[in-house]
Amino acid sequence: MTAQDSQGIKRIIKATVYSWQGLKTAFHNEAAFREEVVMSLILIPVALWLGENGIERALMIGALLLVLIVELLNTGIEIVVDRFGGEMHELSGRAKDVASAAVFLSLINVLAVWALVLFL
Repeated sequence: MTAQDSQGIKRIIKATVYSWQGLKTAFHNEAAFREEVVMSLILIPVALWLGENGIERALMIGALLLVLIVELLNTGIEIVVDRFGGEMHELSGRAKDVASAAVFLSLINVLAVWALVLFL
């Protein structure tokens, strides 16, 4: 193993630790993220049961995971906006609204994917 390989492994380990910390932080501080995690924990087994093949299962589970990903990005945007200014600013409000809209669209995506897989 070369020194460069070791740095790559260390970097991967550090990135994994930071990612785990981010998941824990979001779970402890964001009610919406907790609710979406619970929803996913309930619906992933349902997707495994109702999906007739790997593609259907992957689509249904992927849509759920996308909600979690978008919620994490939304949370990150909100944290940064709040960090750089407590006063109300039009651009801060727009950034938060747009990030929230992304979460909303990801939830609509879950409904659309599940409806198409299960009913068509």
